[in-house]
Amino acid sequence: MKVALTGATGFVGSHILAELRAHGHEVTALLRDDSHADAVAAQGATPVVVDFHDPEALAKVLGAADGAVHTASPGDATSAELDAAVADAAIAAFAGSGKPYLHISGLWVYGNNAAITEESPFAAPALVAWRESIERRVLAAEGVRGSVIVSGVVYGDAGGGVPGVLLGSPRDEAGRLITIGSGAQHWPTVHVADLADFFRRVLESDSAHGYYVVGDGVNSTVAELTAAAADAVGAAGVVPGSDAEARGRLGDYFAEALLLDQATAAVKARELGWQPTRPALVDEFRTGSYRQ
Repeated sequence: MKVALTGATGFVGSHILAELRAHGHEVTALLRDDSHADAVAAQGATPVVVDFHDPEALAKVLGAADGAVHTASPGDATSAELDAAVADAAIAAFAGSGKPYLHISGLWVYGNNAAITEESPFAAPALVAWRESIERRVLAAEGVRGSVIVSGVVYGDAGGGVPGVLLGSPRDEAGRLITIGSGAQHWPTVHVADLADFFRRVLESDSAHGYYVVGDGVNSTVAELTAAAADAVGAAGVVPGSDAEARGRLGDYFAEALLLDQATAAVKARELGWQPTRPALVDEFRTGSYRQ
């Protein structure tokens, strides 16, 4: 397939690029400027600079592909605007074609929920409350095989923003890492290489569409993850924090998301033959890529 990919230089997108190239797909990497053109070309993609907020130009580039994957995000207040622009351009480019469009999302949209499935109600914290309307628009588009990949916390290869938050946790006077909140909340997680594998499977499967919740099924507590992070950075252990400390450290919006208690078995994802195969985040912290 000829696949248009946004976010090819990001943590998730770069792994999807490698996965697609390893399975023989041609990839056009959509870039907002040419600063990373050489890097994506070195990975076997064709770089194309396009204004993501120019609907006609973006739709033209997308329309030349057999399918598209959107993972790009500035990670700031402009994220909603960019997501909407890419989704709407893909809908316009693929209308009536049956081509696949894969749109990334995250499990925070479901709020506190110990058994998340694709049918779970949305209860998004303010940080990601804008996602639902865009995702519903993607899935309602006629003649487009739209899929929304709703991922747990992504980790692996010493990367990922949330693992970095744990590794950089403040320490008490005894040198112990302070957990985010009490640490009793659970976080669904997925290794970035396993997530990339799932994106490829959805892209290649003619029947795949709709929401897909993706997690490795481990659902560790934040206390367990922070204890493993303490091993990785040589800290003296962990000590429980508080909601107030987390909000002061991370800001209200981000803390609200990280204080959520969530879990999932990701049953529907396994219907495509997908199985997580990489070490869990606790093991990655203790013996894998994050260990200093």
